[in-house]
Amino acid sequence: VRFRSCDGNKKIHFGSSEPEDFRVGEDGVVYAERSFQLSAEPTEFVVSAQDKETQQEWQMRVKLTPEPAITGASEKDQRKIEEIIFPWQQYKHSSPLKRQKRDWVIPPINLPENSKGPFPQELVRIRSDRDKSLSLRYSVTGPGADQPPTGIFIINPISGQLSVTKPLDREQIASFHLRAHAVDVNGNQVENPIDIVINVIDMNDNRPEFLHQVWNGTVPEGSKPGTYVMTVTAIDADDPNAQNGMLRYRILSQAPSSPSPNMFTINNETGDIITVAAGLDREKVQQYTLIIQATDMEGNPTYGLSNTATAVIAVTDVNDNPPEFTAMTFYGEVPENRVDVIVANLTVTDKDQPHTPAWNALYRMTGGDPTGRFTILTDPNSNDGLVTVVKPIDFETNRMFVLTVAAENQVPLAKGIQHPPQSTATVSITVIDVNESPYFVPNPKLVRQEEGLLAGSMLTTFTAQDPDRYMQQTSLRYSKLSDPANWLKIDPVNGQITTTAVLDRESIYVQNNMYNATFLASDNGIPPMSGTGTLQIYLLDINDNAPQVHPKEATTCETLQPNAINITAVDPDIDPNAGPFAFELPDTPASIKRNWTIVRISGDHAQLSLRIRFLEAGIYDVPIVITDSGNPHASSTSLLKVKVCQCDLNGDCTDVDRIVGAGLGTGAIIAILLCIIILLILVLMFVVWMKRRDKERQAKQLLIDPEDDVRDNILKYDEEGGGEEDQDYDLSQLQQPDTVEPDAIKPVGIRRLDERPIHAEPQYPVRSAAPHPGDIGDFINEGLKAADNDPTAPPYDSLLVFDYEGSGSTAGSLSSLNSSSSGGEQDYDYLNDWGPRFKKLADMYGGGDD
Repeated sequence: VRFRSCDGNKKIHFGSSEPEDFRVGEDGVVYAERSFQLSAEPTEFVVSAQDKETQQEWQMRVKLTPEPAITGASEKDQRKIEEIIFPWQQYKHSSPLKRQKRDWVIPPINLPENSKGPFPQELVRIRSDRDKSLSLRYSVTGPGADQPPTGIFIINPISGQLSVTKPLDREQIASFHLRAHAVDVNGNQVENPIDIVINVIDMNDNRPEFLHQVWNGTVPEGSKPGTYVMTVTAIDADDPNAQNGMLRYRILSQAPSSPSPNMFTINNETGDIITVAAGLDREKVQQYTLIIQATDMEGNPTYGLSNTATAVIAVTDVNDNPPEFTAMTFYGEVPENRVDVIVANLTVTDKDQPHTPAWNALYRMTGGDPTGRFTILTDPNSNDGLVTVVKPIDFETNRMFVLTVAAENQVPLAKGIQHPPQSTATVSITVIDVNESPYFVPNPKLVRQEEGLLAGSMLTTFTAQDPDRYMQQTSLRYSKLSDPANWLKIDPVNGQITTTAVLDRESIYVQNNMYNATFLASDNGIPPMSGTGTLQIYLLDINDNAPQVHPKEATTCETLQPNAINITAVDPDIDPNAGPFAFELPDTPASIKRNWTIVRISGDHAQLSLRIRFLEAGIYDVPIVITDSGNPHASSTSLLKVKVCQCDLNGDCTDVDRIVGAGLGTGAIIAILLCIIILLILVLMFVVWMKRRDKERQAKQLLIDPEDDVRDNILKYDEEGGGEEDQDYDLSQLQQPDTVEPDAIKPVGIRRLDERPIHAEPQYPVRSAAPHPGDIGDFINEGLKAADNDPTAPPYDSLLVFDYEGSGSTAGSLSSLNSSSSGGEQDYDYLNDWGPRFKKLADMYGGGDD
């Protein structure tokens, strides 16, 4: 018996109304306390359920029915059919028993899967104790009965016998939840529905299945026993809570079996693979293959089902092999002064996996290169060390280097592994002497010299040195490489520099008082080498330039006010040979001081103005004497061209010839006039050329060479006019040809190209007004013969102009076209055979009376 409370948390103690005969355990199992014989009638007793905390008690009546004797009955009759009776409830304080309408719990029915029948197979009988007074009908609902999958469970509506109709599969549906109903013949509910749970008992009908057929794992070489490697997993579709779904793993085989046939073990429950032996060495065995078996029934080899999978374990490399040099000493050589040159290749061996951090070598120099002239790079493909020069080496200073080099990997060696002596080597590098370039000392060389040094003067000596002390060479030779002003020359033997012209600080080749010249020193080595040196001459200023007035031209008014002109003194020299300047007017001619006055307003500036109240308009040359502050002084007389003009109230000139005073001289005006004349001549020549070109085009159109005439292969029958060339045609040609006057013929100069030439009229045959169809051929033959004899017919060889009918035509107005009186006698039915173009004529003449 089972008891279920609403909250599910009650602690229940079971009791029996007949404890001497029946005992109820804490799990609800009812035991017989003694051996006794049951009577034919059902034996009843009460089972109580008491809450240990509240002492509240519930009771349920249990009815035991003796099992009938089995003698020769069929398997179906031998089954003991459990009977489920709708429950009732009684409280101790109430008497008599009182029936309660409440939900009740029926123990689940367990049914093995894959049953072989026979079907339908009876499971349980459902009955109400009210069937003695009423005629009841039983039914079940739920999945498996009246819901998909339908028809698995059926019930006899009269007897309440519940049966299963076919084998069940737990892997598809593990349990069925049905509800039983009891109604009277009118369909009225007699009892509350009861829940029936049918559990499908699992059978071992599914083998374990691995999630992967091949499992891949890794383990570092040298791993200690107990190192985790990987986990393999299998699943079983059977009940995992029963032995049918409880799996156990084991290793069937290991390949290869070295150094031990049992290098790995597996946890039989979890599938974890771990190492159990030492000696994993990737350099000896790189991969192990294990066959793993999974068996259900907790690994029972007799009753359990098994399956296998493959576990591939790769032994990964660790740095347990240091790099070792293939030789204890390596040799190389390098020419002096060369950089980025590989002078030696250092080769090593490493047993670890190639192109991994445990194999890649790193080289470092431990001695022999205190100045850092070498570096060692690693070739990523061969793992060799490339000794490379990074700083120039001078043979005269160092003729040989002996380097100490150590090799190691990118990652440290495994614990317990030491570097052997083979991981260190020496590199002997010999420096080769080569012819080096001479060099000037100092470079550049600075010389301070006053300007004005005369040509032929000795300036300085600029010599070079040859670094090759151990080579047999002659002395150096000197030459000039760059001298912008061509002021210097150098002695080719001793390097003595002399001037060839006067040194001028104010030259355009001097920048910031500095003049630069470049010289070349060459030796006679193999190959010959040369070096350059720069001579910098700092020129000191002397007072060799007199000041000048600026600007050279100015304008002022003819009246006294306003008439001031600001001028500036310009001196190429520098301090102290420049300003402040002294400005004055010369004594001669006397008119200068009489008309003008000058006043200095600053060290470099002065103001020139009229002394008299009025000066006649014109251009005046005013000499101005300017003296600098040098020692000795330098002075000059500069002419200032002053234009005196009439001015307006604002002080601006109003003269017509202002352009001349503004600085536009006679030469500029003449140049402008010449440009205008040349432009007009070019325009005139272009116009004449265009007219001549038009005349030549017209002449070519009138005189076409017969060989160039294309009228014999281009025919234009749809041309109705000549376009622009049709402006001069004679309308009289559209009239009766007989009325055309011979004198009215157009002259040759304006005749169209496709017009008939002017010659004597040939005697072309005249066609009658209404010719017979049979005469057409004769008419054409006569016209052809006349054309052959006509030398004027264009183009005189093959082309006939059929749209020209000649002057002898008698054709008049189109209104003169009438049907022939003899037309009625003609047969025009043949017009129907000439196609759609003659359909209209066929309708007019070939239609009979119509």
